[in-house]
Amino acid sequence: MATAQELLDIARGELGTRESPAGSNRVKYAAWYGLDGQPWCVMFVMWVFAQAGVALPARTASCTLLMQAAQTAGRWVTSGYQRGDVVIYDWSGDGRPDHCGIVSAVLSGGVRAIEGNTAVGNDSDGGEVMERTRKNQQILGAVRPAYDKEVIMDNTPAPYAAEAVAWAVENGILQGDESGDLKLSEPLTRQQMCALLHRYHGTFHGAL
Repeated sequence: MATAQELLDIARGELGTRESPAGSNRVKYAAWYGLDGQPWCVMFVMWVFAQAGVALPARTASCTLLMQAAQTAGRWVTSGYQRGDVVIYDWSGDGRPDHCGIVSAVLSGGVRAIEGNTAVGNDSDGGEVMERTRKNQQILGAVRPAYDKEVIMDNTPAPYAAEAVAWAVENGILQGDESGDLKLSEPLTRQQMCALLHRYHGTFHGAL
């Protein structure tokens, strides 16, 4: 499985991909799914999630069936959208799904999403992978996938501590974990305090 960021990196790598010939709905995502020549916004989403190894509630080429499967699985949200959600749009306000995309950023009053088979002037069948900005009023809801938890490095000190942290790192007193995370905001255990004091003594007073 992957994090939302890793999945979005895959999706972003597809930006600019177009069906060929234009207007044919023939594109690698539809060929991969087995429905080459059919509208492919959902098949693009399926392809990206398959590459990332992240499960969706259903394998389908239909926005409606994906929405229904998410509702049944308890993976459907209608507010509080997040990066990596699969948003489903309703252009006319009739309650029926028209198009979908993967949220790449949450904006004030809407989202930015990476979408397959879209274009300016032809939102639902434009033939290209693009990053589009959409209003919340256009969104029926979103599928909330289960991603791996993203590891957020805690390596940025507060301004008052920046010089001291840099000194401690430079002299080998403060060391991160195997991933390089200094965990600057976490509490210090007695064992960790002893390790810090031991490194300090070894650096400035010679090995014990």
